[in-house]
Amino acid sequence: MRKLVIAISMLAFAGSAAYADPIKDRQALMKERGKLAGQISKVVKGETPFDAAAVLDALKALEANAEKFDADTLFPAGSDKGDTTAAPKIWEDMAGFKAAEDKFLADAKAAVASPPADVDALKAQLNTLGGDCGTCHQTYRIKKS
Repeated sequence: MRKLVIAISMLAFAGSAAYADPIKDRQALMKERGKLAGQISKVVKGETPFDAAAVLDALKALEANAEKFDADTLFPAGSDKGDTTAAPKIWEDMAGFKAAEDKFLADAKAAVASPPADVDALKAQLNTLGGDCGTCHQTYRIKKS
């Protein structure tokens, strides 16, 4: 029984340690998202050849990234201080912030559900996803100087 209690305690600690520093954790998640969007962007720009399987993998990774986003965990009260570009508007309008992320997740899921057959279709999907990012950044992110 004692081993079970210790094991459960360790799992609980590991789960809480996953978001030990919400600022760093959300920055890591967004950097990953930017990297994935950059991979897709290279295909749209013609820098990387269109490969339907590779594009679908990148879209699935983007969807998985969006599914990891939990505003309550990543943006708790008090995490507006420190090395962050998160705008105060996040905490003033948490419902709107969550709705913006929900839209990104829905658009990522739609892209995966209907994989692009060519670069033009991918471009349309990237414009939608990029628009979601831009809208959120304009409202909920402080521009770096």
